[in-house]
Amino acid sequence: MHTPDQPPNDAPLSRTQRKHEVEALQTLGRALTELARDQLKRIPMPDDLRNAILDWHRFPKHEAQRRQLQYIGRLMRKIDPAPIAEALAHVRGESTAAKAYFHSLERWRERLLTDPDGLTAWIAEHPESDAQQLRTLIRNAAREAAQGKPPKSSRELFRLLRETIEHPLNTALTADLETDALPDSDDDA
Repeated sequence: MHTPDQPPNDAPLSRTQRKHEVEALQTLGRALTELARDQLKRIPMPDDLRNAILDWHRFPKHEAQRRQLQYIGRLMRKIDPAPIAEALAHVRGESTAAKAYFHSLERWRERLLTDPDGLTAWIAEHPESDAQQLRTLIRNAAREAAQGKPPKSSRELFRLLRETIEHPLNTALTADLETDALPDSDDDA
């Protein structure tokens, strides 16, 4: 039974509800157009929708792109948008996590190059690091900066920090793979 303010499940949607759904699909389509090509490849969708999204970039601004977004929304009405929205959220989360990861590496590099106690703090957190190699890179990076040379040692320091601190997404993926590899205890009985 339904209340008067709620339409029954089999009742047709009102014009306003349909319009809101179409606008939501167009908004989702717009978000898909903002992704890089490699990110777009990771989202499961029909080829005609993927091609329409890629075509959006070829059109001149304004009216042609607006019409293409309407077309993308029309294509999305034929499919279930939930998996696409979920994959988009996952891709955006990866991007946010990757940015945070690289910002933390950049902060560590800056601290190592400017703070005399930075190396001590780094070694305390990451005892597996090669302190001598870090000292050499820090000294060379300071010398290169003072002489106005390209920051070769600074880049090498960043690479070394990246190798030491594993990317959080790789850690999560490794944990997922290890969990999947564990046998179920229910199957053993």
